[in-house]
Amino acid sequence: MAEPSLDDLETPPTAVAELAAAALTERTGVERHDLALTLGSGWGAAARRLGEVVAEVPAADVPGFSVSGVPGHPGTLTSIALPNGLHALVIGARTHFYEGRGVRRVVHSVRTAAVAGARVMVLTNGAGGIDPAWAPGTPVLIRDHINLTAASPLEGPTFVDLTDLYSARLRGLAQEVDPSLAEGVYVQFRGPHYETPAEVAMARTIGGSIVGMSTALEAIAAREAGLEVLGLSLITNAAAGVTDQPLSHAEVLAAGREAEPRLADLLARIVDRVARDLAARP
Repeated sequence: MAEPSLDDLETPPTAVAELAAAALTERTGVERHDLALTLGSGWGAAARRLGEVVAEVPAADVPGFSVSGVPGHPGTLTSIALPNGLHALVIGARTHFYEGRGVRRVVHSVRTAAVAGARVMVLTNGAGGIDPAWAPGTPVLIRDHINLTAASPLEGPTFVDLTDLYSARLRGLAQEVDPSLAEGVYVQFRGPHYETPAEVAMARTIGGSIVGMSTALEAIAAREAGLEVLGLSLITNAAAGVTDQPLSHAEVLAAGREAEPRLADLLARIVDRVARDLAARP
């Protein structure tokens, strides 16, 4: 019998997530990962600040995963023992919707994390800022999102409530760590081209304050899987039309590299606070 595949639409995507979670257990020796993090542009250095690395697994060795085609993503799944004894799964192999591999692959990491035992999903990204007060290098909590991809990870008559999708409780824990953290509404465009100034103006008009090409679809899948979601954006550049400067991926990577040490410290402290909360909850 052929192994279940995400490309076979007759196969439930959870079946492939179960295979992936089993492979992670075998490769890491960790029976349960209590929380998971997807590290986007600028956030990667945080992985080794969280705790002791137990194992690092090439994403391509785990069913349903592949190496990201985007520079700045390491292409690994890392198991980390946190100081309080819980375990975190760090996903450095994000699949973006614009890569053309289908929405199932975009959210496969989130579904795998849920099957692996995670109760919290931390989603991070590098994004464009609409608010001119947010200079490149500013971290912003995601309060809500607007999905402009014209897609959903949910299949069939699956009706999921997205109220408080980005947990107010978890945002509160993050603001205990850093009370200066601002909040914003993330707008996911399809990409891979950057948004036009008119599109950014539209996003502002409908309530957006951050624009990017990831996260929203993953967050929807996380809610379907029963995970509590914390979202964080690194403002890597002003969105198109906010200033008269042209946009480039090199600028995004440069802003991420410059901010990485500060972000690593911030995210490590937030994860420690969230993990202590998890340990105290039944």
